[in-house]
Amino acid sequence: MSPDADSAAETGACGDADAVVAELSGLVFEVTGRLRAQFNAAAAQLGLPPAQALVLTNLSGAAPMRQLADWLSCEPSNVTGIVDGLERRGLVTRRSAPDDRRVKHVVLTEAGERKRRQLRSSTHSLARIFFDLPGSDQRHLRDLLARVLAGPPAGAEEER
Repeated sequence: MSPDADSAAETGACGDADAVVAELSGLVFEVTGRLRAQFNAAAAQLGLPPAQALVLTNLSGAAPMRQLADWLSCEPSNVTGIVDGLERRGLVTRRSAPDDRRVKHVVLTEAGERKRRQLRSSTHSLARIFFDLPGSDQRHLRDLLARVLAGPPAGAEEER
């Protein structure tokens, strides 16, 4: 092959790969959007705003308010209102950190544990319907997504 043909072949392959990556990105965003909509609907059925539901579903032990802000991708000052709402519902309580009383940890109450189980059960049921694929396809999709997530972190520069 001539150098021009090599270059054209590479460009074509690169263009095809770019198209596939763009399609993959679009599909993942669509899947994420549908899962989020299902999660929000399940939360609403339990009388929870989405942000409060996200805290409930992610909280498994005492967690500092700063960690909640990271989970929610928001400023710590926004977490205060979210936790206030959960506290008013009797789903969480705040405790001072044992090593630094200035740091407040959020902890699920028994009612919060029950609500979290309900939320997880509801979202799992919806996900089971959404991912209605043969078992081998489910496992293959899981493995592929795990490989993608194990790759370079978001924002990492390409090494080329």
